[in-house]
Order: sequence, then C-alpha cells, then structure tokens
Amino acid sequence: MSPNWLHEESLIALDRLLPRITPLFADSTLYPKFLERIHQHFPFAFENLYKVYSGRYDFFYHLEQILLTTAQKFLKRNKDLHALDEQREANPNWFNDPKMIGGVCYVDLFAGDLAHLRKKVSYFKELGLTYLHLMPLYAVPEKNNDGGYAVSNFREVNPALGTMRDLEILAKELRQNGISLVMDFVFNHTSDEHEWAKRALAGEKRYQRYYYLYPDRSLPDRYEKNLREIFPEQAPGNFTYIESIDRWAWTTFNTFQWDLNYTNPEVFNAMLGEMLFLANVGTEVLRLDAVAFVWKQMDTPCENLPEVHHIIRAFNALVQIAAPAMVFKSEAIVHPDDVVSYISPQECQLSYNPTFMALAWEALATREVKLLRHSMSKRFDLPEGTAWINYIRVHDDIGWSFANEDAAEVGIRGFDHRLFLNQFYTGRFNGSFATGVPFNYNPQTQDMRICGTAASLAGLEQGLNGGNPLFSENALRRIIMLHSLIISAGGIPLIYIGDEIATLNDYSYEQDEHKKADSRWVHRPKFDWKRAEHRTDELHPAGRVFSALQGLIRIRQNLPQFSDPHTQFVDVQNGHVLGFIRNRSIFVLANFSEFTQTVSKTVLGAYWTLPAKITDLVSDSSIEKGDTIRLEPYQFMWLASL
Repeated sequence: MSPNWLHEESLIALDRLLPRITPLFADSTLYPKFLERIHQHFPFAFENLYKVYSGRYDFFYHLEQILLTTAQKFLKRNKDLHALDEQREANPNWFNDPKMIGGVCYVDLFAGDLAHLRKKVSYFKELGLTYLHLMPLYAVPEKNNDGGYAVSNFREVNPALGTMRDLEILAKELRQNGISLVMDFVFNHTSDEHEWAKRALAGEKRYQRYYYLYPDRSLPDRYEKNLREIFPEQAPGNFTYIESIDRWAWTTFNTFQWDLNYTNPEVFNAMLGEMLFLANVGTEVLRLDAVAFVWKQMDTPCENLPEVHHIIRAFNALVQIAAPAMVFKSEAIVHPDDVVSYISPQECQLSYNPTFMALAWEALATREVKLLRHSMSKRFDLPEGTAWINYIRVHDDIGWSFANEDAAEVGIRGFDHRLFLNQFYTGRFNGSFATGVPFNYNPQTQDMRICGTAASLAGLEQGLNGGNPLFSENALRRIIMLHSLIISAGGIPLIYIGDEIATLNDYSYEQDEHKKADSRWVHRPKFDWKRAEHRTDELHPAGRVFSALQGLIRIRQNLPQFSDPHTQFVDVQNGHVLGFIRNRSIFVLANFSEFTQTVSKTVLGAYWTLPAKITDLVSDSSIEKGDTIRLEPYQFMWLASL
C-alpha cells in the first residue's frame, strides 16, 4: 500500500463529491476561489475525518453533508468578509503583528448591551486594543447558564444584550476601527434547553444520539472510575439523571450542560454549521472552549484523546475553505505538554498560556523566578505560524497548572507548593498581601483554585483597606509589572477589562441567589465607569495603572522588534529577577521583589551583544555607566540599543 494512500483516496473522494457541490455555485462567480481552496484543504480534512469516522457504514453520506455545509456557508459570506479572507490568506501570520493587543469583557457588565458597547469602541482604541473578546453572549437559560457557557442557541443573541444583527453591525464597526472580534465556541456541550436537547427530551431518537444518554448507571460507573470532577462543590460527578426520559446524561461541567456526542458525525456537521455561521457574522478569532473533553473513551480520563485533535484539525481545514479570515484559539487548562499539543497552524493557531499566567503569580508570592524561568525556557517557544495569548487573569479562576516535573527540577514539591499558593492567595499565609477567594475546594485531593481581580490579588485591596500607602504603592507596582510581562513577551497580550483601572473584588455576588455558589463572580464586577473617569489622573490607582499600560502598549506597537514572537528566557544570576530576550534585540528585566535588586552587565553580555549605549524603553532613559543595572522594587526594564 502506498504511504500516501489516504491522501490519494481523499482526491478520489473529492472527484466523486464535487458534482454534488458544483450546482450550488450556478449563479456565483466565486466558484474558482472555492475550488482552489477545496483542492488545497480538503485532503487534510478528509484524512482527519477518516481517522474518526471511517468505521461507520454511512461515512461518505456524512462527508457529503459536511462539504455541502462548507460550501453553503462560503456562499453566504458577504463581500467585506471575502475580501478579508484574501488579505489573511496573503498574510496568515497576521496575529503576530506587534499592534495586536487584546481585551476581554462581558457585554452586559461592561456596557449593558451591544448597542451601548458600540458607543464604547473609543475606549478600546484609547487603551490601544486591536482584539476584543466578548464573553459568551448567546441565548442561554435565565438561571442555569454558567456565565453564558450553557448555550441554548448559537444563532441568537441573549435578548437582554440585543440581536444577532446588532452583533453583525458591531463586528463591522470593530473591523473598520482595526479591532478583531473574538467569540467563544462552546463545542463540548450545550444547555439542556438547546433545541437539540429539547427534542431529545421529547423522545426523538435522532437527537438523543446528539448526546451521551444511558439507560442505567452501569456504563457511567465504569467511565467514572477514570474521570476527574471539574466542579466538585457545584456539580459532583460527571453524570446527571434525567427523570423525564429515565436516562443518565453525561454532564462534565454542570448538571444542565449536556456533553455532545462527537462519535456521531451528524454532531460534527451540525457544529460546523454553527461555527461557520459565527464566522459569517464577522468573528475573526474563535475561542474553542474546553477542548480537552470533547472525545470520550472507556478506561481513559476522557481528556486530550487523539480524536480531539482530529476533530479540531478537520474543523480548521474546513474553515480554511469557507472562512480563512478566522483562526482558532484553544482553551485547555491541562498539563503544559497537553496545552502545547493543540497548537499548530493546522489545529489551533492561538492558545491561552495558562502556565505563564499561573507561574507569574507564583513568582509574585515567592519573590523567586526560578520555576517561572525554568518552565518558560522549556515550554514557551511555539511552531511558526502560531502564537500564545498571554494574560494575567480571565473570567475564570486561577489554577496552579504548572508541571510537577518542572517544579521537581528546581527543587520544589508540586503538591506542597500548591497548598502554599492557595494559602497565600486567600490571605491565610502570614505576611500575604493578597485578598483572594477560594474556588471549588476538593477535600479528597485538597485541590483548590483562586478567584480575585488582579488588583486585589496583587495587594491593592489590603493596602487601601488598611490605609497603608506603602502596601498600596507596592500593589500598584505589582499590577503594572505583571502586565508589562504579557505586553513584552511573545504572543498577544490579553487584558481583562477592568484590570486596566485597578478594579477591586466585588463581593455583591454573595447576595445573589444564582451566583453566590460560584466565587468566580468576585472578579466579574460590573465595569465602574466612575472609576474609569480617573484614568487620566495618575494620582488615582485607576489612572496610575491605565496610563502605565497605555504607555507600554504604545511602545510595543511602534517597535518592529516585537513582531517576532520568539522569546528566550535566561538566568540573569539573580533569583528575584526574570530576564528574557525578544527577537535578539530587546532584553526584558523584571524585579519580583519589594527590595532593590541588581543584575550584572557581564551576565547580560553572555546572552546579548551589549551596545555602547543601553536605553530603557520604559523610562526612555539611558542606563548609567557601571558594572550593574539596578532595579527598584517591582521595577521592570525593556533594554534596547536605539
């Protein structure tokens, strides 16, 4: 058998299927472009779909349906989006432009609804954003909605936020202002109020096959032996009894979120249709939620299985045919090696960098950068044509997702260290500056995650409440220093909107019957526009942070040296100072302690060609002569030869 037999079979299959597709283009001039793309990308889609579904007797029927969906959505793209497709095909690495700066927010919490959010585009531009992630805004149940992640309809906006037409208008306005729209795609599960779930509840066998539904506990119990609990406090276990149909549904996250059954290719095609619908609204980046859980297999943890990668790669190839202006961003809060496994130009071009985030907070607590530096030196570099999304926090909790083997290599016991970090960031460790809230403590494993805004976790809440100016000053320096890392490191920085004005924890969620059991709402406050009015006042915490971030963003956006995502983490021979080099030309230093630190110029010279005159881009000043560089508490420098 030829080693390329699967590729050869894909071309034969395409020749057979194209006559079924061609009539759709009878009145269109777009067929040559479609034909060019389908010949380029269909073989890869076929190879991955074959590896998942070839055992089915009806494989080629579903393959035809998948191609029909792709062609139909291609034809429905408007002229502007077709033009954007061609731009992105000519520049597939567009997201690594140094001008790419991200922000993320909930529509209702930030502006009320989509119409009012359109009026706030100037705020995003003022900060310097070119990438805007809107948290899930689809139709969801009124009560059980998991903050928008229990989707009832991907093609309808939550009526409280507006309409799908409002979203399309917003996407166009953002695009005209140089801002890419980023949306969530919750493709592991739907709400139990989704039409498919309702039809399953009504007894329709076709839609019952869209989910994992079992007549008794025999199979669920066998699966459960290898599964972990994601929300042990809110939703223990992974299966929920549905009394009306006498079935057990697979519910990884919450009892009202039913996992989709991707062993059924009809589910793949249905979700492809939803995905391309969102692309045609104007979505440029699609965040794939909970990617690790999409495939289930007995006697495994049902996470990060090979079939998940085949499914995403097939989706990617089909998107390259219908809507190549859109790229994928993976969300996988798993072992660092598994996080990286989803990242490639053929799978997810972008990925959150949860290890960088978690270890930045770890270094802030310990005042030591050894674990952060060591882990990043092993794990930061990515394949060409991809990029990290670097962040300080997002809507979710902070989990200590570093690799135990990395910790052991620098003399740290992972389990014990996580216990310490949980104590530190909930303020239970003597001397802690943090005001965080625990999330989903598991008494069996002692696992726990941390909630809190960046400002409260960095100590500003404690400083202000205690009336201690030094504590507050150090907290502000920590907030700015952490953001300086995500702005200067390779990839796209992502700011949780509200952190740029040093927003504190909001404990009002404890009074809300539907939120009080979920402590993540402590860091999801309604945006404080009165606080934002102080963003130009550097004597106010909001102004201090906003102006600092705004200045750093401008520096980054105006320097081509930040276009290359390569980042080399190095040991500067001071355990409190993180050092990394961008594009072999900019040397970043960051002091993680509240004491002055020094770094030898000789050490810098071992990694970097020392120029005759070193300029700190942050302060726009020359480094004084001498053998060392001095960093004040929590100071950072971007050193360059200009």
